[in-house]
Amino acid sequence: MTTALIDREIRIDRKTLPVAIQVNGVSKHYDGKKVLDNVSVDVKKGTITSFIGPNGAGKSTLISLISRIAKKDNGEVLIDGKEIESYKSKDLAKKISILKQANNINIRLTIRELVSFGRFPYSQNRLTKEDWAFVEDAIDFMSLRDIQDKYLDQLSGGQRQRAYIAMVLAQDTEYIILDEPLNNLDMKHSVSIMKTLRRLVDERNKTILIVVHDINFASCYSDNIVAMKNGEIVEEGHCHDIINSDSLRNIYDMEIAIQEVNCNKICVYFN
Repeated sequence: MTTALIDREIRIDRKTLPVAIQVNGVSKHYDGKKVLDNVSVDVKKGTITSFIGPNGAGKSTLISLISRIAKKDNGEVLIDGKEIESYKSKDLAKKISILKQANNINIRLTIRELVSFGRFPYSQNRLTKEDWAFVEDAIDFMSLRDIQDKYLDQLSGGQRQRAYIAMVLAQDTEYIILDEPLNNLDMKHSVSIMKTLRRLVDERNKTILIVVHDINFASCYSDNIVAMKNGEIVEEGHCHDIINSDSLRNIYDMEIAIQEVNCNKICVYFN
């Protein structure tokens, strides 16, 4: 039995996992325009859930509400059964970590210094021996040991993104939210990042929510897919159920052929 087939069977078994995050009837307006319209979705523990859809679908807005970066107009977001608004900020930072699209840090930092920022919810910048142990583990997990003393402005795009993900790992949260982490990365680094996320779920039982534009990354590495369009969820389910021509036509308004390669469904949308 191939590794790909084993992985597929493991992901199918995850259908029975408990719900970790519940979004119920959430809406959001910006400048009088409705960006999210009565959105409801469940995210299961120990899975990668990919949010896909065209630009302007509301994906980034939705995960901003789930992480409480933005405030919802109505509805509820439950994390482990508790409404997100009832969490103290310090406690929420120990529950959920988020990596946004743009990470603008105006001071010159090394990788090691950046990763140590992930311990702020626990240490308030007074790192203990235990805090540094989490920093060291994150640096090793992201294979950054050899370049940990390099400054961020000396890194390639892929190295920099790995450093930011290491900072998120050092935060040691059960839930990790990533908003388009593959933007501006080449194929090699994109694959490396997705394999790392898969390991975090499979080896460390993390729950990951990721906004991703390339539907083939969603297909090959996700457990579940949430497809959005015009501020609504139009398709939701296991990745092997969502990646089909009818569903993708509904999401993207175009014909997309599907081929199976090593038990993965690959979308061919170049014709």
